[in-house]
Amino acid sequence: MQSGVTVTRTRLTAPRAAAIAGILFSILLISSIILIRLSVPANPLEAGAWLQTRANTVALALNLVPFAGIAFLWFIGVLRDRLGEREDRFFATVFLGSGLLFLAMLFFSAAVVGGIIIAHTADSQRLLGSGTFTFARAITYEIMNIYAIKMAGVFMIVTSTLAIRTGFIARWIALLGYALALLLLLSSRYIEEILLVFPLWVLLTSFYILIDNLRQPPPAEATCPEKHPDE
Repeated sequence: MQSGVTVTRTRLTAPRAAAIAGILFSILLISSIILIRLSVPANPLEAGAWLQTRANTVALALNLVPFAGIAFLWFIGVLRDRLGEREDRFFATVFLGSGLLFLAMLFFSAAVVGGIIIAHTADSQRLLGSGTFTFARAITYEIMNIYAIKMAGVFMIVTSTLAIRTGFIARWIALLGYALALLLLLSSRYIEEILLVFPLWVLLTSFYILIDNLRQPPPAEATCPEKHPDE
C-alpha cells in the first residue's frame, strides 16, 4: 500500500490573474482611447471629416474594446475571489454594479461609433452633415465623458474602500484612488484626457498586485497524513 499521498493543485492564483487581467484591460483601453483621440476631434459638433481619412484607425481602436471588456470582467471577478469572505455585501453590490455599468456604456459607445463608420461606408453623402450623424456623435460623447466616467469614479471609490478595509492593495494606492475618483466625479466633460485616468489607475493597481504576489513565497503543498497499513 502506498505509504503517503501528496496532493498538489496547480492553478493561476487569484492575485496574479487579477493583475494580468488589469494590465491587459488598461493597455487595450489606453491604446483605444489614444487612437481615437488622435483621429477624432474632441468637439462633438465636428463635421465628421475623420470618416474620410481616419476611419480605419478608429475601426482598429473599436476592435480593441471588446477584448478590453473581457479583461475587465476577468479583473472584477478575480478581485472578488481574492476578497472572498471579507467582501461586504453592500460594497460588493456597488463594486459589481458600477463596473458592469461602465463596461455597458463603453460597449454602447463603441457600437454607436462603429455604426457611424458602417453608415458612412454605405452612403457617405447622406450621412455627413445629417441630423443622424450629429445625434450619434453627440450621444457617444455624452455617454463616455459624463456617465461612463462617473461610473468609473464610483468603481474606484468602492475598490479603494475595500482595499483599506481588507488590505489587498497598498493604502497609498487606495488614497490615490479616492483623489482620482473625485476628479472624475467633479470633472467637466470638456477635459479630453480625463478618460485615461481610470485605466491608468487600474494599471497601477494591477502592477502592485502582481509585484506583491511575486514577492510572496509559493504556497506549501498539502500532504495527506500517512495511513497505517492496518487501516
